[in-house]
Amino acid sequence: MANQNSTTSKADRERGLRAPIADYVGKIQSQIDGLRADGTDKVISLQEHIDKIKRDRTLSKEEKDAAIAKDASLMEKAKQVEASNKDEVAKLIADAENYLKEHFDKDYYQVIKAECIQEKVAAKERYQAKVAELEREHQQAVSKLTDHQEIKDEKYVYKNKLFDAKMGYQDELQHIKDHRHEAFTYQYHLIDLLRMSKFTFAENAAQKWENYKYTFNKRTFLLQNGLYLAILLIFIMLCIITPIVKGQPLLTYNNVLNILQQASPRMFLALGVAGLILLTGTDLSIGRMVGMGMTAATIIMHQGINTGSVFGHVFDFTGLSIGARVVLALVVCIVLCTFFTTIAGFFTAKFKMHPFISTMANMLVIFGLVTYATKGVSFGAIEPVIPNMIIPKVSGFPTIILWAVAAIVIVWFIWNKTTFGKNLYAVGGNPEAASVSGISVFGVTVGAFIMAGILYGCGSWLECARMVGSGSAAYGQGWEMDAIAACVVGGVSFTGGIGKISGVVVGVCIFTALTYSLTILGIDTNLQFVFSGIIILVAVTLDCLKYVQKK
Repeated sequence: MANQNSTTSKADRERGLRAPIADYVGKIQSQIDGLRADGTDKVISLQEHIDKIKRDRTLSKEEKDAAIAKDASLMEKAKQVEASNKDEVAKLIADAENYLKEHFDKDYYQVIKAECIQEKVAAKERYQAKVAELEREHQQAVSKLTDHQEIKDEKYVYKNKLFDAKMGYQDELQHIKDHRHEAFTYQYHLIDLLRMSKFTFAENAAQKWENYKYTFNKRTFLLQNGLYLAILLIFIMLCIITPIVKGQPLLTYNNVLNILQQASPRMFLALGVAGLILLTGTDLSIGRMVGMGMTAATIIMHQGINTGSVFGHVFDFTGLSIGARVVLALVVCIVLCTFFTTIAGFFTAKFKMHPFISTMANMLVIFGLVTYATKGVSFGAIEPVIPNMIIPKVSGFPTIILWAVAAIVIVWFIWNKTTFGKNLYAVGGNPEAASVSGISVFGVTVGAFIMAGILYGCGSWLECARMVGSGSAAYGQGWEMDAIAACVVGGVSFTGGIGKISGVVVGVCIFTALTYSLTILGIDTNLQFVFSGIIILVAVTLDCLKYVQKK
């Protein structure tokens, strides 16, 4: 009863604090509503009616035109009323806002905030007292017992009581948090009515920050960002250690450009496999695709007649112009990669084969064919003018980065602004439900593999230009792990239907930066694999924990 009376008196006191603000702003709001009735409100109402008429298929064109013309005439009058009252409305809004600035924080919100702080302290004291009381009762109860099972039962009851006390304490804290949040948002509720949902940039930022603090959960935050924080700390440590060990700073302009330059071809591969992971799949053949693409591109763009042969035949593309050879190399890379990814996609979609199997088969077939055809030799360098044509450096800036940016923009658009992209998320999230709703699971799956093949082809072509050739079947070994790991670290979930392009970009940059940093520091390549493996394990573990928590 005492608690109920306390709650009632607290509510009455809050209403008393809020009353002057509500009365003053409420009177102004009534005047504004009166001025808007025949102006702004009628304009909005008539515009909604016109939109409704346009969507109405039961009306003929003549009937629609007549109705719209009538509403347009009424709207013109309403706009004149709105214009005539504009200055008066603005003056009233300014009056109300000035009053809120002067009184809301000082006379209401700070008072409520201080009360909430006191309530949190009191709630903690009550919780601690309750825990101490339960501890005493438990010790007294245990001291009177001799039977082992009875003692075990008492401990079980004690743990349950502690849990109930903790839940009650957390509920109380949540009520206090809700109370403070409600007090904060009351001002924006009034402003919302005054301005008809038009907030300034600063007001929007303040509301977003408040909502973030209100919904913040430490466990969820660590699950979502713990890996990034750990990697950031490791990178900071590397930035500190590298100047000490190597005598040169790690985070320089040139090093950043080198990292982005190395990450650019890998970005294509990660963007390709990200679509497959979105469908709860993967692709183990990426590295071999790169080797195949690099070999084909090097043969076509080779400096002079090829020194190596394919199935015993030596190719000579010197009769074509440099530009034609560049384009032909890109087309061949895309066609070859897309051909094999389409095969894997067909078996995955048609026979419900796991992508692990279909892409592993691809990996073996591609490596076997390319190695057998080329005898495993490297095809040397491409024409030295080609890299300057495709990825020139402008004032020291490597334009290969712009190719990666273009790929990011295109894939982002496909994922977020096209029907195929929406279907990709739908099939990845729940293929059965997607099929029932009319989405072709087969078409989406094969489409994702085709898109991956196109991106692999472009990535291998760019890598050939970056490395000035040196294509061989062995090139790209292990790249599939880097691409998959970058996606997982970037938040593309193996549970399906979850992932963002921004996460893929962050993942690629993180992995490339760490590899580059460890290489500069002189860490053995084999240890770098260990490091990457640990990151992948932690990333997938956190992803699984998020999935379990959601379930």
